[in-house]
Amino acid sequence: MEHNQQPTQFQEMDSGEKRLNELGYKQELRREMTLFKTLAISFSTMTLFTGITPLYGSSLQYAGPASLVWGWVVVSFFTCFVGVAMAEICSSFPTTGSLYFWAAHLAGPKWGPFSSWCCAWLETIGLIAGIGTQAYAGSQTLQSIILLSTGTNKDGGYFAPKWLFLCMYVSLTLIWAVLNTFALEVIAFIDIISIWWQVIGGLVIVIMLPLVAMTRKSAAYVFTSFEMGVDSTGVSSKPYAVILSFLVSQYSLYGYDAAAHLTEETKGADKNGPISILSSIGIIAVFGWVYILALTFSIKDFSYLYDPSNETAGAFVPAQILYDAFHGRYMLYQEIKGSLIHQYGDKFTQSAKFHQMQYGYVQLYVL
Repeated sequence: MEHNQQPTQFQEMDSGEKRLNELGYKQELRREMTLFKTLAISFSTMTLFTGITPLYGSSLQYAGPASLVWGWVVVSFFTCFVGVAMAEICSSFPTTGSLYFWAAHLAGPKWGPFSSWCCAWLETIGLIAGIGTQAYAGSQTLQSIILLSTGTNKDGGYFAPKWLFLCMYVSLTLIWAVLNTFALEVIAFIDIISIWWQVIGGLVIVIMLPLVAMTRKSAAYVFTSFEMGVDSTGVSSKPYAVILSFLVSQYSLYGYDAAAHLTEETKGADKNGPISILSSIGIIAVFGWVYILALTFSIKDFSYLYDPSNETAGAFVPAQILYDAFHGRYMLYQEIKGSLIHQYGDKFTQSAKFHQMQYGYVQLYVL
């Protein structure tokens, strides 16, 4: 009787867990994540609005709109190849922490430990820096909200000083840390809200912005204009300026490996993990480009965007574009609040990814 039950139990075993058993990897976490929940976390970890919005102004200033617009296309194209390779490996090694485990196995017994160690530390440093920069971006957005809710820079609005900016920065980081003490189901629920908020809110912005803008740039300006802000950036080399303008794309199109870090908690991880990786890249690539186009077409005056005496104190270029388009601060205030919520959800998820990754490292004593 017991002999007849064993094949049935084996057939009912989750495909991801079965693959772990084949690798000699002990299953320790519960598989509660569905495809959509994993996709929501992977999508939210990637910085659609929270990457483009804070870096749009600096990237635009380096080499102008054409470099920014086509840079996104180029980076998205090559990111797809990285995603395909990562998805293929994820289907074979659906383990917690993923990347360091892959490095250890693919580098072979001689170089495996060193490769795994390097991979773990590089990703740890990268995520720490990523969380820090996003806390800075969130504080910058909150600074703009305070300015616009009390007036504008021209009307005596309150522009948060450095000490208050630092307090906002620390507070955001602490809030994300506390929220990540909750169960993964709670995190997944927040990310499901986040993905719909980003999709619906993003559609509202990219549709309304070009429609309400009184003046719009021509297609020739958006797709072919090359302008260098040498006086502001200090960069006189055209190739170097173009490379720097790619930063917004490179910074935004990352984090899709979050799905791989969650595979031990995902049902059918050997299939759903790779699907989440590729889907999140595809969605972000398309939505991000459309968002960049909407902002760039709606530019009223390029030089005025960076003027310290403008309505947003020249500190937040997308905010000034929105102000010029909506002809007032109320709608802009609502849009920036939406952007802050995007940032809140995205970086909360990135913190979750960091904690998940550290758990995997401790589990295998990589660091």
